[in-house]
Amino acid sequence: MAENKRIILAQRPEGMPDENHLKLESAPMPQPADGEVLLRTIYLSLDPYMRSRMSAAKSYAQSVEIGQVMEGGTVCEVMESKHPDWKPGDLVLAHVGWQAYAAVNPKGLRRLDPNDAPISTAVGILGMPGFTAFVGMVEHGRPKEGETIVVSAASGAVGQMVGQLSKHWGLRVVGVAGAQEKCDFVVNELGFDACVSHHSDTLQDDLAAACPDGVDIYWENVGGKVLEAVIPLFNEFSRMPVCGVISQYNATGAPQGVDHLPGFMRAILTKRLSVRGFIQFDHANRFKEFMTDIAPLVKSGKIKYREDIAQGLENAVSAFQGLLTGKNFGKQLVQVGEDPSR
Repeated sequence: MAENKRIILAQRPEGMPDENHLKLESAPMPQPADGEVLLRTIYLSLDPYMRSRMSAAKSYAQSVEIGQVMEGGTVCEVMESKHPDWKPGDLVLAHVGWQAYAAVNPKGLRRLDPNDAPISTAVGILGMPGFTAFVGMVEHGRPKEGETIVVSAASGAVGQMVGQLSKHWGLRVVGVAGAQEKCDFVVNELGFDACVSHHSDTLQDDLAAACPDGVDIYWENVGGKVLEAVIPLFNEFSRMPVCGVISQYNATGAPQGVDHLPGFMRAILTKRLSVRGFIQFDHANRFKEFMTDIAPLVKSGKIKYREDIAQGLENAVSAFQGLLTGKNFGKQLVQVGEDPSR
């Protein structure tokens, strides 16, 4: 009998998750019931939010239970259909998690046309990460031409879109990334005005030099020392959309060193900062607008993107570890199966 490869949450991690927590196993091939379709996973999206789903701590969404398939967005091909609206060969955006096959009710699936864009972009620049960047800026960044924005994790799936949209809207864009290769990429390929490395011993001075007129918007993906470097640079009435705090996701205790919270709270008061945490699904009603406005820019090449694709479900855990430590370069994907559109 054919088997399905899948990765389940075997135990809850403390610190960095590994193969003891995320276990690769074989299971019987799922069979679609009446009204269902059998999907084959082509691409699995890896995203920082998944780390919080491994924890039992209360969050904005339910945790994955022990023994369940680890959740995640996917691009899939319909292999078998028992639903009149779907046929074998259809390409879809789904959410079947870390597994090679799944039998699902097709409600909620979105058809993909490879003539519009490479299908991998449905979980990247034209998917949840890209939409996060768009709606976070429109709703909470509230950009104005001539302002300065600092984008943390600038070369990542969300950061590369935030920066390019900001340039499109007439802002000065300063990225923060790790390796020099990433800094060079966001400046030379994506068109950022400047980029500084968070590995630098002079991060505070480097960032101040790149932002001579201060900071009007800080896009928070990371937390930690990048935020600490930005705080003194905030202008009055600056905005800070909080998309993620990846530097803290594997923390097992309170941070060490100087407590910067009092200084941050004082800046919020005296600079009249707007700090807003958000989740992209809070604004799902704007997804059609996002696709209408942004998809043509991606198709024309005016908005560029980079993907980091690991090969095989067996490499998903190591790729996820790399994502949490900044080793990925661009949107992190796992190619689980053959892409028939290429």
